[in-house]
Amino acid sequence: MDLSNLKPAEGSVKKRKRIGRGEGSGKGGTSTRGHKGQKSRSGYSKKIGFEGGQMPLQRRVPKFGFKNINRVEFKAINVADLQILAEKGLEVIDVDALVNAGLAKSKDLVKILGNGKLDKKIEVKAHAFSKSAIAAIEAAKGTAVKL
Repeated sequence: MDLSNLKPAEGSVKKRKRIGRGEGSGKGGTSTRGHKGQKSRSGYSKKIGFEGGQMPLQRRVPKFGFKNINRVEFKAINVADLQILAEKGLEVIDVDALVNAGLAKSKDLVKILGNGKLDKKIEVKAHAFSKSAIAAIEAAKGTAVKL
């Protein structure tokens, strides 16, 4: 093997059509762009979603409803989840304890909901509580502290 008989591997090089290289090539003149019109010009690009002047889909489909920009999202934690943490030996459950347990993220606002039973005395610190959650915590002789 020497430099005179080197060639690329089979199938690695694709044949591409060379446009705009004279009339004799069959791809000269308009260079496969057709005659006149916006698409034949250099620099042409259409907007995303453009449908040839027809009203675009994102404008045809009706919008409805109301998005409250002041909505406050809470991460819901049930009393049943607090019972699991209490069984592991936690007496004070706050946002940091919930983050360490993987139930919430550090930036989350936490709301305790009353689904489940609690039979350990614990102190719970959260941003919000439901009435049933406060009743369940206080029934187990615990305290609910709102942050």
